[in-house]
Amino acid sequence: MTEPGGPQRLQKLLAAAGLGSRRACEELIADGRVTVDGTVVDLGARADPRTSVIHVDGRRLVTDDRTVLLALNKPRGVLSAMSDDRGRPTLEQYVPDGVARLFHVGRLDSDSEGLLLLTNDGDLAHRLMHPSYEVAKTYLAEVPGPVHPSVGRQLRAGVELEDGQVTVDRFRVVQAEGGRALVEVVLHEGRKHIVRRLLAEVGHPVSRLIRTRIGPVRLGELRPGTTRRLTTEETGELYRAVDL
Repeated sequence: MTEPGGPQRLQKLLAAAGLGSRRACEELIADGRVTVDGTVVDLGARADPRTSVIHVDGRRLVTDDRTVLLALNKPRGVLSAMSDDRGRPTLEQYVPDGVARLFHVGRLDSDSEGLLLLTNDGDLAHRLMHPSYEVAKTYLAEVPGPVHPSVGRQLRAGVELEDGQVTVDRFRVVQAEGGRALVEVVLHEGRKHIVRRLLAEVGHPVSRLIRTRIGPVRLGELRPGTTRRLTTEETGELYRAVDL
């Protein structure tokens, strides 16, 4: 990791972040599409990659090389924690060597699988987990079938649980075969075991649960137990989703 060198030419930072050639980045600046610390800047502007807040077309550009943003496909049987006094498998084993303390975003219970985010940006992690920002999360759940169309209407209208009402953003049956069905649930709730409790309440207890998306970040083809760094576009959209 390189040491900070103080302010640098802005087009150099944009190009290094993957926004195109320096000439293309100069055009972005000249067109008034770039702000530094909230101010539209002109050609010749400089910025500190570790302290300046840079936006391009309203999307945050992370230039601090100390910032870590990872997507993890959490396997079944792993706790959403960095340590466990009972010796159970945790997220710690997936943290790259040399990376300092990370926050995990989007808690999943031990029996659930799929997308978690790992970051050392505490402000981003806090906002992503706070219900007021309503960052949508998408799940695939295997449940007993068939699933009557009224189930989707009921979920979208709202279901009363012991800790309050829950309303899903979207619901659809992805696949139905024999006595099993695969359903997709999209919601911005973050309460404990919310998807399992919700589907059990409408008569379809979950046998397998996979989270496939958090905000703009998709699980995609990421293999269980592996991580990848977020793309520049994903990072920008993630910060924009929580007004950073």
